[in-house]
Amino acid sequence: MQREELIQQYQQSSMLQDVVSHLTEGDKGSAIHLNDVHGSSLAFIIAASYQVHKGNHIVLCRDREEAAFLMQDLQFVLPKKEIYSFPSSFKQLGQIHQSDSGNIQMRTEAITQLTSNAIQSMLIVSYPDALLERVVKKSVLKETRLDIEVGETFDIDFMLELLITYNFERVNFVYEPGQFSIRGDIIDIYSFANANPYRIEVFDNEVESIRLFDPVSQRSEKKVLRVSILPNGQQNFTVEEQVSLFQAIPSNTTCWINDVAMCLETVDEGMAKAIACYEKLDFDEEDFDGEDSIRVHPEKRFETSPRIKGYLEDIHLVEWGNKIYSKAMEVFDFGIDPQPVFNRNVELLVEDLQAKKEAGYELILATEHAKHYNRVQGILQDVEANITMHPLNLDLHGGFVDNQNKILVYTDHQIFSRYHKANIRKNRSSSRAQLMKTLKEWKPGDYVVHIDHGIGVYSGLEKLDIAGRVQESIRIIYQNNDLLYVSINALHKISKYSGKDGKKPKIHRLGSDAWAKTKTKTKKKIKQVAYDLIKLYARRKTQKGFAFSPDTYLQHELEASFFYQDTPDQEKTSLEVKKDMESDVPMDRLLCGDVGFGKTEVAIRAAFKAVTDNKQVAILVPTTILAAQHHKTLSDRLRDFPVTIEYVNRFRSAAEKKAIYEKLAQGKIDICIGTHSLVGKAVQWKDLGLLIVDEEQKFGVGVKEKLKTIKLNVDTLTLTATPIPRTLQFSLMGARDLSVIRTPPENRQPVHTEVHTFSTEVIADAIQFELYRGGQVFFVHNRIKDIEEIKQMLERMLSNVRIAVGHGQMEGQALERVMVDFVDGQYDVLLSTNIIETGLDIPNANTIIINGAHMFGLSDLHQLRGRVGRSSRKAYCYLFTPPISTLSQDARLRLKTIEEFADIGSGFNIAMRDLDIRGAGNLLGGEQSGFMNDLGFQTYHKILDETIQELKATEFVELYKAEIAEKREYVRDCQIDTDLPMHIPNDYVNSVPERLALYTSLNALKDNKGLQAFLEDVQDRFGKVPEEVKELCNAIRLKWVGKTLALERIIAKKGKLTCYFTSNQKAMFYASDAFGKVMAYVNSNPTAMRLKQTEKHLILIVDQVSTVEDAYQKLRSMEAYVYGDT
Repeated sequence: MQREELIQQYQQSSMLQDVVSHLTEGDKGSAIHLNDVHGSSLAFIIAASYQVHKGNHIVLCRDREEAAFLMQDLQFVLPKKEIYSFPSSFKQLGQIHQSDSGNIQMRTEAITQLTSNAIQSMLIVSYPDALLERVVKKSVLKETRLDIEVGETFDIDFMLELLITYNFERVNFVYEPGQFSIRGDIIDIYSFANANPYRIEVFDNEVESIRLFDPVSQRSEKKVLRVSILPNGQQNFTVEEQVSLFQAIPSNTTCWINDVAMCLETVDEGMAKAIACYEKLDFDEEDFDGEDSIRVHPEKRFETSPRIKGYLEDIHLVEWGNKIYSKAMEVFDFGIDPQPVFNRNVELLVEDLQAKKEAGYELILATEHAKHYNRVQGILQDVEANITMHPLNLDLHGGFVDNQNKILVYTDHQIFSRYHKANIRKNRSSSRAQLMKTLKEWKPGDYVVHIDHGIGVYSGLEKLDIAGRVQESIRIIYQNNDLLYVSINALHKISKYSGKDGKKPKIHRLGSDAWAKTKTKTKKKIKQVAYDLIKLYARRKTQKGFAFSPDTYLQHELEASFFYQDTPDQEKTSLEVKKDMESDVPMDRLLCGDVGFGKTEVAIRAAFKAVTDNKQVAILVPTTILAAQHHKTLSDRLRDFPVTIEYVNRFRSAAEKKAIYEKLAQGKIDICIGTHSLVGKAVQWKDLGLLIVDEEQKFGVGVKEKLKTIKLNVDTLTLTATPIPRTLQFSLMGARDLSVIRTPPENRQPVHTEVHTFSTEVIADAIQFELYRGGQVFFVHNRIKDIEEIKQMLERMLSNVRIAVGHGQMEGQALERVMVDFVDGQYDVLLSTNIIETGLDIPNANTIIINGAHMFGLSDLHQLRGRVGRSSRKAYCYLFTPPISTLSQDARLRLKTIEEFADIGSGFNIAMRDLDIRGAGNLLGGEQSGFMNDLGFQTYHKILDETIQELKATEFVELYKAEIAEKREYVRDCQIDTDLPMHIPNDYVNSVPERLALYTSLNALKDNKGLQAFLEDVQDRFGKVPEEVKELCNAIRLKWVGKTLALERIIAKKGKLTCYFTSNQKAMFYASDAFGKVMAYVNSNPTAMRLKQTEKHLILIVDQVSTVEDAYQKLRSMEAYVYGDT
């Protein structure tokens, strides 16, 4: 079934034809009501009407969420039609001090198109909040619009003056509407009339090209011939220059509206909230500079419900919904039911489909991907249901049953009770990108670490004259204001210091041995950890364990019964675990993944695989509560299979424990879950085949030592929710079997996050709303001394609410009892410090309130918020702080970041170095966290990486010989020293942070493909690439060649190239074929190069080198000869 066929069926239906004839022939002001229209059927009805009855159609949903889903449905149903969103300018209804530039851009774009003479018909989706605000008059819009075309004369000074008049903000790089930047002959402008910013390139006062570019990557995407520049349509115009949306729309407009009465009530509510907000504002604050519109009283600035009611009475109106606004409306009864709720019950689904099939309905399954359709069809075949559903490749929001046309359209996400996300265009990704950039950017005053000199303070870039040639260096201040200049070629030796959130490091003194001692001490400890890791890995590879059988039909049945689609990482990890189990080498795999990313499902599959081979499984958990929770999860998941599951914790009686232990010894229990006692002497297993350990780092030393002995001959899977940095994962390849689940589950619901100044009113509303829908609330207050006062405040505000208090100074068993009672639903609110168990899974708790949020680091806020939003229910996080104006810049940035990145897996883990330290500490041992704080995480990681590579190349060389030869990296680094000009000229890139970012990107490149992309990117953003930048790129290429030829250092000075081969006389390079070919190449070119041997080094000297490119070409020729590359 194709979308076109379905639309056609609706176009031909008698009911829709009656609706269209009413719209075509009826008088303006006549209204109709559509009854029994459910799910995504509305999108098909609107699409069919739109295609028959041309003209403009505005669709007003009940709220922004319904509008987002309808917008997505319409985009799927009418893929070739541009559909415009017309949102409210404000982040929340009536909050006139919190505007959203992305929403303003979409409003301006929609109204520009709507009032354009060139467009005869269009579709706009909106909601009542947006009606409150007025729009710019068509005549005013025309006067302020500036059109720019390729080939026309362009005056940059005039453009600069105009943009400033329009209140555009000049920035280094454009990332949101209302911004512009000028870099030489390139002007970037983000107009409010366009979804994407434009890059205008000027040559000799003429527009040479106009390109649309991505604000996140800053890369051009396509060329256009013309562009329109419009200012902010909400803030730059007077009340007299604005009118109601209904006054701006053409006369041929049809308005579709869900519940007219509700719409008018929302407008009234918005006005009341706007007035309340207006009266609280302090107009003397600097925040209001430039926003004159906010000073106008809402009653003068906004629309009222009586006026909107009047406009609706003078327009073609189509209402849908449960309520009929007026008895005068003609009612059309479509007889469409919503998709039934099956609660993932296959029997109910089959029963329903069978009945509909027999009644002659056409059965259609709407899915986003073909694999989702195949999954449902596969389940129907597994239960031997003789039912075939026709695939419809549309990710619709709501299924429906059209009883008149005998059409049934179900969605797979509703069958499986998955949250469904509206993936419509948003303008937030660019501001997120800017946030990430700000978080990673080096600012003067930031702590940095030089691998050779220690921790200092970054003080900017400086151009230096070296023998008459300009080079750029990084300036670092050490103790006693000593300065260190670091060449940009050595940028990889410097990293931004990242230790525990908020902790200031000690600055080192240049020339002191303190840093060298710290490094030596750390390296010694790291070497021991790395040695133990590799030794254990090597030892395990020689051990014989039990080789599990390949997957049985039962295993396939279990995996097919998983009601969610495996994420790519989950599928890959599951295969890795099963492959390990089928090998006769004992498995010791660490599985990392954020909460809710599907680690438990992978563990269940592994446990089941062991049980089907008649082996027992032990699941070790750190807390009593988790034992009970895991027991429930496994029992539910495996209830249809012959598996016996038990658990032991301190709340089970001695008699119960004794009976369980006896059954374990007899082999009558397949899977047993418990705390540390499970690996104690009292427990005898008949045949233990798999040990699953949850959060091993939380167990004591004694338990860990016991686990080491078990791991040698029993397959072990360790789970952790603390993320392992990707860089660390790569370093440990071949030393630790790691699987990382980074992709979040499909359609996981984001946690709605709001930042507020402390307000008892907001707190009361948040708690009451959660309790009203039957949920529970976490309230985090991190000061034990006044936690009781907070409890009393909550009891005064909410007299019938049951509040429990938990904190780290309580006796262990008492705290555990509080937690258990909260899990069991005996309390409504858990008021605690931030000690809430990270592994605790309470699907019923979906609101978290964090008091004093500015005192927490980004990692802590992320992990605290992760405790809600684990079910299909919408979750809320409220962050309370003192007034934003009193907070430090860092605290503001943290709060803005956590508010922006509301959805999990949104990629901002790179901003949370503190989590990296926790993850690495958990993996490598607690004491390592101390070293990470002393050195900074990135420097620690560099030393760890070097140490592992050294061990692989020396003590474990036989185990890793093939890996070293394949990589062709015989030295860890190749240092370049030169007196040749290499820098990014100031007049090419004048922003210091951006130049540093470009240097950093360049240093991180690994191959020519990346280098070519870098050059294209630079040319696109800044114009023609100067020679100095090309030489920089050649220096990177020179470094790559140097590493493959085992060169530790290359000096290009005074027209000569001096290259130092590795000083490690035992290096594999000297015993390799590559070394022999180097010798042969030098001997065959005696006039161009020669070798010199000193006590420490073998040195290659190459004469007549005038540029870095020349140096690169000469060594590249040698590399091509040595390795046979072309």
